[in-house]
Amino acid sequence: MANSPDSPRILKGGIALIDNQTANVERIIALQYNPDTVTRSLQIKGISGESGDHLEALRLKGPPVETIKVDIEIDATDELEAGETGAAESGIHSQLAALETIVYPASESLLAANAVASSGSLEIAPAQGPLTLFIFGPKRILPVRFTEFSITEESFDVNLNPIRAKVSLGMRVLSVDDLGFGAKGGGLFITYLQSKEQLATKAAPGTFSALGITGIP
Repeated sequence: MANSPDSPRILKGGIALIDNQTANVERIIALQYNPDTVTRSLQIKGISGESGDHLEALRLKGPPVETIKVDIEIDATDELEAGETGAAESGIHSQLAALETIVYPASESLLAANAVASSGSLEIAPAQGPLTLFIFGPKRILPVRFTEFSITEESFDVNLNPIRAKVSLGMRVLSVDDLGFGAKGGGLFITYLQSKEQLATKAAPGTFSALGITGIP
């Protein structure tokens, strides 16, 4: 059934890969279906483990370490029923590969590193890859690093191409502590934090009466 012209457009979550210095977009992956849940946890930085340290008791030494977990689904059933060539030839291999290659170094980088090592030279450090952004609406554009990645393939066609799968992703939000203030990713984190601060001002203020007291003793 076609959506009514008056129906609100449903945004899709997704992942973008950009250059951390120039912000040039390298790839955008829109999720086929938005996850039903997004689990976030915040590990607070700065609470001193030493009791009696009056100077450190109220300090926050930096942004908390935020982690995100989502489960996403990929399904080629509708495309197969519609006779789409890509789904018929490879199922959802291409959609899975688009996600998986985020956590692989490029093959050309591996071959180049092997060539350097074979020549007797020492490689100083691996080349930097693109910055990964988890995008879940305009208020959540987060620089992240994948920390967990698991795939459960649930159905296959006659050629053993997967046609339905669930992908579980764990991500760590990268802050200015990780990226610095001058990089694009650091700027995106500051924008994310500022958005939180603005949203916090819109929350309805509480009252002492709601807490059953008339004030702070």
